[in-house]
Amino acid sequence: MLAKLDQRRSALTKADAQRARHLLVILPKSGKSAELRTVPFFDALEAALARRGKKLAELAKSPVTTDLAHGALASWVIDDPGRTLFERQTLIRQALKPLLAEHPPEIAIALHGSAEAKASSGAIAVYAAWVNGVRLPVHKKKKEGGPLGLIRIHGHETRDGYAAMRAQAEGNVLCRELTVLPPNELTPAAYRERIRRQAKAERWSVDELDMKRLRRMGAGAFVAVAKGSDVDDAAIVHIRYRPRGARKKVALVGKGICFDTGGHNLKPAKYMAGMHEDMNGSAVALGILTAASRARLPVAIDCWLALAQNHISPRAYKQNDIVTALNGTTIEIVHTDAEGRMVLADTLTLAAREKPDLVVGFATLTGSMHVALGDRYSGIFATSDEVARRALDAASASGERICVFPMDDDYDEALESPVADVKQCTLEGGADHILAARLLKRFTEDRPWIHMDLSASSTKGGLGAIGTDVTGFGVAWGYALLAEIGRK
Repeated sequence: MLAKLDQRRSALTKADAQRARHLLVILPKSGKSAELRTVPFFDALEAALARRGKKLAELAKSPVTTDLAHGALASWVIDDPGRTLFERQTLIRQALKPLLAEHPPEIAIALHGSAEAKASSGAIAVYAAWVNGVRLPVHKKKKEGGPLGLIRIHGHETRDGYAAMRAQAEGNVLCRELTVLPPNELTPAAYRERIRRQAKAERWSVDELDMKRLRRMGAGAFVAVAKGSDVDDAAIVHIRYRPRGARKKVALVGKGICFDTGGHNLKPAKYMAGMHEDMNGSAVALGILTAASRARLPVAIDCWLALAQNHISPRAYKQNDIVTALNGTTIEIVHTDAEGRMVLADTLTLAAREKPDLVVGFATLTGSMHVALGDRYSGIFATSDEVARRALDAASASGERICVFPMDDDYDEALESPVADVKQCTLEGGADHILAARLLKRFTEDRPWIHMDLSASSTKGGLGAIGTDVTGFGVAWGYALLAEIGRK
């Protein structure tokens, strides 16, 4: 549950400031010390800057936090609208961090500057407070404190209470909550039950293609991975959102491997730790759907979630198996730890058959994308320059940074198989992220398509507006993409 919001158009007064126990003050870039004398407790800021040997302008690079005489804690920052959204989000999140570290029941945010500047800064600050004011699931006897309950905004008021930012925050929080759940709690069966409950509340329609149906349909790529589990609870879940006035239809496809052992090509302990997060792509897709639905974006959405586990057992698929995917393509298995592209192959086929205007896929898919980018960007592949530009525009609008990778036809040479239509992957490593994209493209039926390899799904210390290691990267980006599509 996100914090409630109390908006006040009037500026923060001395009396308001005296009542606040945790205060974030956002100053304008153009503000000069002489012009800011009316800001409550500005003398405390000047004293703190003097003690640190800093100038006021340096607050545009790093915030300052100081105790106030009445026992409150205040963070001061300058929000420069000339910087990128990612940089602004990062700075405001850093300013909020020491305040939220005390787990306050409420926080006050004072906005200063022009009306336009206050509106822009306010949206970033409220979003950062919402996503960082929650408590993600933990299993400790000692609780760390309750969630943030109230945000008081002084200096600006919106008619809708930052509805778009709230929807995105709710989607991001859902994504992170699901991703951090331990694998004994978020099994495919438990995941499916949670989706049913949410679908009922959101008025989505849901169709669960279970293993029995998938076998009968001939979804051999998905079944090859899922059959290694001792419980037949894997499924491809199809969720429909059909708002009034929608002129475009988008398919969201997410990899939902609830735990990945690597299969017969077993991961070593170091790399198996954290593999409960291998369902993050499905959580991103569900988070985007949640945000779009609650914001009532006028875009029809089909959300396809490939929910399974990759286990080792006598029934598990193995190297040199040849399986037949739903679209009739035969695949030579090269490595059982390349299971993500297998479950996504059949899921993409189902999504493409609905003939959406755009297919967007999300997966924690390859280690080579981490090698290429680290964990501060995610990589994407797109079927045209126009589609890639849409993706880049959404990155600028959301503050979630992406890098576009090539996907030329001649990469297919590495996937040629003497015994099947295509190899699943190679054992040589190299540009595996590109080879994975080339393989998946075979199952999109030439629909416009974006594939996001979520190398930024987890970043130590957080990323952009998000202060937890698990970032929910992709939810804000996907929302921005859908919002722009809905405007056309």
